[in-house]
Amino acid sequence: MSEAIASLAERLVAHFQDRVRVTEAVGQVTLETGHEHWLDVARVLRDEFGFEQLVDLCGVDYLGYGAGEWDVSDVSSGGFSRGVEGTGPGRFRWEDRPESVNQPRRFAVVAQLLSVSRNARLRIRCFAPDDELPMVPSLTGIWPGVNWFEREAFDLYGVVFEGHPDLRRLLTDYGFIGHPFRKDFPLIGNVEVRYDPDKGRVVYEPVTSVQPRVGVPRVLREDARYSTASAEQAQRRAGQG
Repeated sequence: MSEAIASLAERLVAHFQDRVRVTEAVGQVTLETGHEHWLDVARVLRDEFGFEQLVDLCGVDYLGYGAGEWDVSDVSSGGFSRGVEGTGPGRFRWEDRPESVNQPRRFAVVAQLLSVSRNARLRIRCFAPDDELPMVPSLTGIWPGVNWFEREAFDLYGVVFEGHPDLRRLLTDYGFIGHPFRKDFPLIGNVEVRYDPDKGRVVYEPVTSVQPRVGVPRVLREDARYSTASAEQAQRRAGQG
């Protein structure tokens, strides 16, 4: 940990004390606080710690966090489908989550702060207290530029930002149902679109077969073609010699 990062972490702990939890990983400090302190802590970070810019904000869904549904240790040459344990996100409810998911709440909001004057960055996080209706206070009164970031998090994750001046969907279509970045949202979606020649327009219809989402890991397998070609070339050279 660099001296600047260590100093920032120490000053945050000394100032906020038990209102926050401060950690450091991969060269960046993360400050976590409860929703009841979210606005007060953010205002102090802007006014007293010099974080004049909020450069990003997103939602996080911790459903299935740390739990894997793929076990490839005993998978045969028949394929990776035999490695599915059936315990991935979308196959269980939050209240029935595996023991390996050690997060206290399902939804959180994460923001990235920047201090140009002090050449520092800080990540702040707040968990929504209600898993059924995740809600945290809006930061638009402190950093107005967060407006569209919060609309995006509302659209994709269903996080409601209390006090937001115009909380509407931003990326999905009119009349869209659900929040597509939630881990229990089916990859194929809930609605399909097609052109109806009889009606002369595009129509929306429910998807007939919605399957639970399965996140297939990217596995890099050894390519034997290079070694085989090299061996054949070596044999030809030996035969010519």
